[in-house]
Amino acid sequence: MDIQLRTGTKPFPYQIMTEQRYALDRLDIQFRWGGYGIRVYKLHYTSFGAGKIIDFHKHSEYEFHFIPRGKGRVVLGEESFSLHEGMLYLTGPNVLHRQESDLHEPMEELCLHIDIVKLGGGACGSSGTDWGEQWEYAEAEACIRELDKLPLRPAADQYRAMECFLTAYRAWRDNQLGLYTMIKQSVIQILLRTISAYAHVPRLDLPSRDMKSYRYQLAVQFIHDNYMAPLTLETVAERVQISPRQLQRIFREMTGGTFSEYMEQVRLTQICGELATSDRTIEQIAYDNGFSSSNYLHYVFKKKLGTTPTQYRAQHMKGV
Repeated sequence: MDIQLRTGTKPFPYQIMTEQRYALDRLDIQFRWGGYGIRVYKLHYTSFGAGKIIDFHKHSEYEFHFIPRGKGRVVLGEESFSLHEGMLYLTGPNVLHRQESDLHEPMEELCLHIDIVKLGGGACGSSGTDWGEQWEYAEAEACIRELDKLPLRPAADQYRAMECFLTAYRAWRDNQLGLYTMIKQSVIQILLRTISAYAHVPRLDLPSRDMKSYRYQLAVQFIHDNYMAPLTLETVAERVQISPRQLQRIFREMTGGTFSEYMEQVRLTQICGELATSDRTIEQIAYDNGFSSSNYLHYVFKKKLGTTPTQYRAQHMKGV
C-alpha cells in the first residue's frame, strides 16, 4: 500500500508538474484577449531549497507567484512579508523585489510571467453583431485596470488560482483536445482570480436582453425546426417558458398576425418549394409538413395563395 495512504498524508497535487517543470515555457503561447495582447514567458512549477535567496531584481512584465507548499519571505519595494502555503503575490511591472525560502524548509512556487500589451483597434462594429466580443473587451479592460491597482503585498489564494496551473499542465501532458484554448483560459483565470483575491471587483454592467425579441427568436427557431409536427401555441409556449397568452401577444406585436398564421406561412413556404421540385403526391407533402390532410392543405393553400396546390405545381414545376 502507498505510504501516503497508510499514513493519511494528503498527496501533493502539483507533484506531477515536476515531471517536466518547464514544458509549458517551451510553448510560444500568445493570444488576444479583448483589446490586449498577452504573451506567456513562464508558466511553471519550481522549488527553492531551504535558505535559497533570489536577490533584488525586477521585470518590465507581470509576474505572478503562488506558494502551494513551504514558507519564506518576499521583499516588495521596501517592505518585507512572510510567505506560507496558500499565498500569492504579484511582482511587476518594474517592482523591485527579493525572495527567500525558509532557512530550514524549502518553498515551492508556481510562477506565471506574462507580457500584456495594449492593442489598437476597436471592439465593436456599427452593426453590434459581434457575437459578444464587446463583453470580452469590457472584461479585459476592467481586469487590466484592476491589475494595475493591486497593492504590493501578498494575499491568500482564496479563489484557487493555483489550480489553473494544474489544468494547463494536465492539458499539455495528456495532449487534450483544445490544448491551446485551455492554456489561454487558464492564464486568463489566473489573472481574474488573482485580482479577486485582493478586493471586491465591481460587477461589470453587461448588456441585457430584449426579452420580447429573445423569446420571439426562440419560438421562431423552434417552429422552423419542428414545423412538420403538429405544433400548437401551447407546445411552443412551454418550450419558450411563457404562457400561451404571452406568446400570442408577442407574435401579434412582432409579425402583425397570430401564431397560427405564422405557422401556416412557414409550412406553406416549405410546401411551395416541394411542389416546384418534387414529384411526391400532394397528400404526402401535406402530412410531412404538419397538415392533417390534403383537403385541409387545399383549403389553406387556396385561401392564402389564391390557387390550389395542383395548379401551383403545374405553374412552377422545374423539370422533375
